[in-house]
Amino acid sequence: MIDTPEIVLTEPRTAAVIRLTIPRDRIREVMGPAIEEVLAVVGEQGLEAAGPVFSHHFRMDPEFFDFHAGVPVEGTVRPAGRVVEGKLPEVKAARAVHIGPYEELGAAWGELEAWVASQGLTPAPDLWESYLAGPESGLDASSWRTELVQPLLG
Repeated sequence: MIDTPEIVLTEPRTAAVIRLTIPRDRIREVMGPAIEEVLAVVGEQGLEAAGPVFSHHFRMDPEFFDFHAGVPVEGTVRPAGRVVEGKLPEVKAARAVHIGPYEELGAAWGELEAWVASQGLTPAPDLWESYLAGPESGLDASSWRTELVQPLLG
């Protein structure tokens, strides 16, 4: 379930990211270690997170995920291992917040997609999720919050 969607203009943000292209069924085993790696490099470089951890998917494919796992930062990210500097772009987007476990995100995206279509809007091929409150905030998944951002064309 999502809150009421809104149209927003996102702010561009510099981020420390790892690019991953993986089969969809590997997301649970890959995402956590990738985020840990990003946060370790951010700490080693004396940078601080300037927002929540995110995954920026470049296109949706039924077989695999092609995305950046990362965190916004203030400052410049020096390449270290798999971690490089990336960006979340400034775009006009549909935005909503899902409250609940990650297993419900597919349905939440379906709700946002239906809302975008009902407004006569055209989604861009990419999208991102920002994990506002997740496992680090408590084991009760019913209170986890994930921001859904669907960039729009036109």
